[in-house]
This record gives sequence, C-alpha cells and structure tokens, in this order.
Amino acid sequence: KDEFGDYDFETPQALDLELINEHLQKLAAGEEVKIPYYDFKEGKRTLDVTPLKLLQNEILLIDSLHGLYPKMSESIPDSQKFKLYLEPLLQMKGNDGKYIRWTDIRLIRRMLRDSVHRAYNPKQTLEHWHYVRASELRHIIPYNQFADYIINSAMPYELPLYAHRMLELFKEWEKEFEGDPLKVDAYTRASRLAKVLSSITPIEDDSPVPKDSVLREFIGGSIFEY
Repeated sequence: KDEFGDYDFETPQALDLELINEHLQKLAAGEEVKIPYYDFKEGKRTLDVTPLKLLQNEILLIDSLHGLYPKMSESIPDSQKFKLYLEPLLQMKGNDGKYIRWTDIRLIRRMLRDSVHRAYNPKQTLEHWHYVRASELRHIIPYNQFADYIINSAMPYELPLYAHRMLELFKEWEKEFEGDPLKVDAYTRASRLAKVLSSITPIEDDSPVPKDSVLREFIGGSIFEY
C-alpha cells in the first residue's frame, strides 16, 4: 500500500500461483477442480466455487495478464502449451509524427473496462498506471519472446470511439495534475492522450462494431459475459 492508499496488484506474485499450478496439474490428469471466484467490485475472493473438468480432447484456455510468466504454469510441460501474446500493435502516427504508444491504448482500454466491470474510477486507473507499466517491464515484456504466436488486437477505428468517451476527461486530468510533483506520471499520460485524442474526429455511434469484437469488452454491448 502506497502513500495514496493504492495497492500494487499488478505483479504475478499477487496471484495464488501455488493454487493455480495445483489446479492445472489436476486438470491435466483428468480430475475435477473447483476454481475460486474473485469479486472485483467487492475486492473479495471465495474459494471452491466453480467446478471445472476437462473432457477428452478438450483444451484449457487461460486468459491472463501473466500467462507467459514461467511460474504461472510451471507444473505443466512446455510441450503441452501453446502460448499466445496479444498486443494492440497500432501503426498510426499522431500530428507530431510519432507513433501512438501501444501502452496508451492499453491504458484507455483498461480505464473503460475497469469502470464497468470492476467499479474502478478511470482516474484511479490513470493514477495506478505506473504500477502496471513497471510490472509490464519486469514480468511481461521479457517473456513475450517465448510466445508461439503474437496477435495484433488493435483496430484502426478504436481511437475515434475512445475520443468521444475519454477526451474531456484527459483534458480535465491534465489541468488537475499539472505541477503536482507526486502525479508526474499521471500528468504526462493525460497530457499526451489529450493531445492525441484532440487530433481525432470523435465517433459516438458504435453500432458498426461487431457484438463479438474485442472492443466490446471496453465500450460495452458485447455478446459475451465478463
């Protein structure tokens, strides 16, 4: 817990790695496990909730920020894994001629997602982002070279949708954090994104976005439950 009352939940050590590996071993052996449920809005975990068992020829898909971290699945041989790495590899430049940062796209996505699914204020996500970035550099990026396949999840039309939802907020935060020595990271990101989104024509109508698009996790209206 830092001086602002924020917790660093971004490291793989924040996960119950021992229980995860125990369950993976049992599932690979054909046994049934009961996986925990974590209520993000309440911040509480309940053990032994959802029964899970793999049938013959079924595969287990693990969607995790730290899926490539070795200790995440060390109980399973590499020969039984196929590792995917997803990244919004948007090849778009801003008015300054510089490529729009992939980490900024992830920031906006997480702001929108957490505000809906985790009762987390977007401003809190911005202030917390230095933890996310530090963990990426230590625990994610060093291991993406071991992925079997990399998927580009960026959509060329997502920034106009974000501009409609987030531009005014970034402008507000840019003013709020300016000159605050304890909020330099948040100010830098807010200022940069305010400039980027100001240069983009906002789009309010998201009806052309397919209901099964990955963007629906962030802007809402998905056919999937999260």
